[in-house]
Amino acid sequence: AAAVALAGVAYFAAIYLLAGWLAMAIRGVLLRTGRGRLLDPRPVPAGHVAREWRQSALSVLIFGVGIVIPWGFVVQGWATVHPSNPPLRVALELLALLLWNDVHFYAVHRTLHHPRLLHAVHAAHHQSVVTTPWSTYAFHPVEALLLGGVLLPPMLVWSFTPAALVLLPVLSLTYNVIGHSNCRALPLRWRWLSNAQDHHLHHACHRGNYGF
Repeated sequence: AAAVALAGVAYFAAIYLLAGWLAMAIRGVLLRTGRGRLLDPRPVPAGHVAREWRQSALSVLIFGVGIVIPWGFVVQGWATVHPSNPPLRVALELLALLLWNDVHFYAVHRTLHHPRLLHAVHAAHHQSVVTTPWSTYAFHPVEALLLGGVLLPPMLVWSFTPAALVLLPVLSLTYNVIGHSNCRALPLRWRWLSNAQDHHLHHACHRGNYGF
């Protein structure tokens, strides 16, 4: 179990750092070349990114150690994993998992906007009014625990391929990093491909746009 937890932490740390650095680099290029614009042009407050890194480190730890739970499901025989990765099956499973991920995220996120939970839990994430890619995992530990359980219900009802299970966090994180990038680069007619403006408005107004 310790080796599984360590591998989980390393995995989530790796994809988070890679996604964050790539998003920062791409955003810089888009802004320098005039192909993108900041949604909120205000400067990032002092200490803002350092706080996001602290919160994100705890989230990475929770997500990584949390891998022990679905692993335990498999060990105990409560869930199974498909032994291979047929490309079509992986693609269909990823589509199903992405749809479930959006439902799960919306349910958790909307619940956390109840006034009491917003103050006690979700306000930690909304400290990032001017968002950065590092805002993505800047959660209260309770929120990280709730979001980290996304794979548990589907694993109890279906034998997923290893590739689909491994790739879901990558795709989810990628879209979430785009949502926190504070940059719009696509024409309005292509806005449906990016949630950056919608999620920027959510952080600015603290309501609406609860899903990915």
